[in-house]
Amino acid sequence: MNQDASQRKVAIVTGSATGVGAATALELSRHGYNVVINFSKSEREARQSEAACQAMGADTLLVRGDVAQDADCKGLVQAVIERWGRLDALVNNAGITTFAGSTNWDALDATAFQRILGVNVLGAFQMVRACVPHLKLTHGAIVNVSSVAGSLGVGSSVPYVASKGAVNSMTLHLARALAPQIRVNGVCPGLITTRWFADGVGQQAYESLKADYEQSTPLARACSAEDVAEAVLWLIVGARTVTGELIQLDSGMHLGASRRAVVAAKNSS
Repeated sequence: MNQDASQRKVAIVTGSATGVGAATALELSRHGYNVVINFSKSEREARQSEAACQAMGADTLLVRGDVAQDADCKGLVQAVIERWGRLDALVNNAGITTFAGSTNWDALDATAFQRILGVNVLGAFQMVRACVPHLKLTHGAIVNVSSVAGSLGVGSSVPYVASKGAVNSMTLHLARALAPQIRVNGVCPGLITTRWFADGVGQQAYESLKADYEQSTPLARACSAEDVAEAVLWLIVGARTVTGELIQLDSGMHLGASRRAVVAAKNSS
């Protein structure tokens, strides 16, 4: 590790092999952070994410770990401290779902429900618990990657919606509990143009969903992984007086149907 790298701040981004996590790790690397690339399955893609961050000048640590396992969370943080001796930011990005739809409850059993909550909620909490002693020393920041599912009650499945609602509530609680040493915020994207949705519902259904989303939202665009990463970056490196916020990155979806969608509906009736 070179001297310049040793002076950089340090961030953990869970689930950073692909998508929002990879984009966030890259954005933090570009802005002077050393980063942990965490993955549970996608080692090849995690190594690609790591290489991209290294190209931005970051020193990196590649760590396999399932955030639903407390031992993995503790081991991840311990590896960070042994490597760099500090921690400045945690991005709780790791998340899973099942694309069961809103009423297909027979597709959900207790195991599936508990697994989603285990990763999305318990995993985020366990990472916070492991990181807090070190983040207090640096007056660091935590950003939880949530979803409009948690604020609007819409999403890929009941357990996913419930998990993101829990993440939102936990974000508010932790912002109070960890102030003034640590700021805690969340971002709530709407439809994100990553392979996550396409893999989950199929390419054709995804294209239809994206078209409907862009027609109905006021800003007429879906969210990219880079859009989310830029918001996360601001909450970490700027936003010095911001804590307990849940930023909606949904192109105005929470405002209701856009004028275009209303006009289109009238014209089709």
